[in-house]
Amino acid sequence: MLEIESIKNGVQSGNFLTLAKAISAIENNANDATQFLESLRPSAIPIIGITGPPGAGKSTLIAALIQEWVEAGNRIAVLSVDPSSPFHQGAILGDRIRMREWYLHPQVFIRSLASRGHLGGLNSTTIELTTLLQCAGFDMIILETVGVGQSEVEVAALADTTLVVLVPEAGDDIQMMKSGLMEVANIFVVNKSDRPDANAFTAHIQQMLLENHATETSVVQTIASQKEGIGELVKAIQHHQTIAHQQSSKQRLMLSKTMQLIVAKKMQQLDYATIETELAKAMQTTSFNIFEFAKQYY
Repeated sequence: MLEIESIKNGVQSGNFLTLAKAISAIENNANDATQFLESLRPSAIPIIGITGPPGAGKSTLIAALIQEWVEAGNRIAVLSVDPSSPFHQGAILGDRIRMREWYLHPQVFIRSLASRGHLGGLNSTTIELTTLLQCAGFDMIILETVGVGQSEVEVAALADTTLVVLVPEAGDDIQMMKSGLMEVANIFVVNKSDRPDANAFTAHIQQMLLENHATETSVVQTIASQKEGIGELVKAIQHHQTIAHQQSSKQRLMLSKTMQLIVAKKMQQLDYATIETELAKAMQTTSFNIFEFAKQYY
């Protein structure tokens, strides 16, 4: 496994080859990956989670944020979790098309990750990879999810600040409440706000926040394709970072990550193929009970 100092030096010079190799080793669970991870001492570099439904313009918004931060002299890392390709189980790489202007920039590292069948919207090694990036000399880390199902909750459990990107046609406030977005969003981004009913949709969100006493959750309108509202969004992110630093949220975030790591390691101890075979046999019996069957593995 590569030394962290070698990775840092590469990042400082705009050469991300050593970093990319380390990420691949972690993803593939290389023999010395665990020892390497245990040696890391990450900095407090913030992780910005960005989620929302497909078509909301997440990647266009990220490209606009990158421009804002790069112009301020920052180094940015982006992990974009794509749905796995049905052919090779790799990432479809859609983000590289949408963020192509930044792909070869020496201050920007963009990596596509396949969800690889993970039940939510994140890759199963996301905690390990974001921790590595926090050690590699970046100033900001962006974590983009596929924006389906459980991903909003998952990214909130890993990110210091969670942005939920919506468009005016996203649906009424009752649907949003059911999806649980009110609980996970630190900032609502109403993108494509030049569309009809954008102001009314924004007002609905703000009213819901008041009703739920979510006074620290902000709402920002943007038109990412035209770079409008990006400066205000950056200020909202910085404001939330200040609040999060003052509260006990860091400990809660670390507890969530710790529990996810424990569960992941426990799952690795199980032989999926064996369980599948034994389950097929057990289901043939008249006395089959799923709870009794599962109990033998924990």
